[in-house]
Amino acid sequence: MIEVEVRGDIEYAIRQLKKKLQMDGIKRELKRREYYEKPSVKRRRKQAEAKRKLRKLKYRMRRS
Repeated sequence: MIEVEVRGDIEYAIRQLKKKLQMDGIKRELKRREYYEKPSVKRRRKQAEAKRKLRKLKYRMRRS
C-alpha cells in the first residue's frame, strides 16, 4: 500500500504520490491494462523487456 502523508501543501503531496506510483510501476501497469493485449503481443512485449533488462545488466557489469 502506497501512502503519502499530507502536511499542508496538497500539490506537494500529489507530486509525491505520483512519483511513488511511477517508481512502483503502477502507472505503467494501469496504462498497459487499459486495452486487451493479444497473447502473441504480450509474448513479444515480455521478450523485448527481457532483452532490455539483459542489455542494461550487461552495460552495468562492463562499467563496474
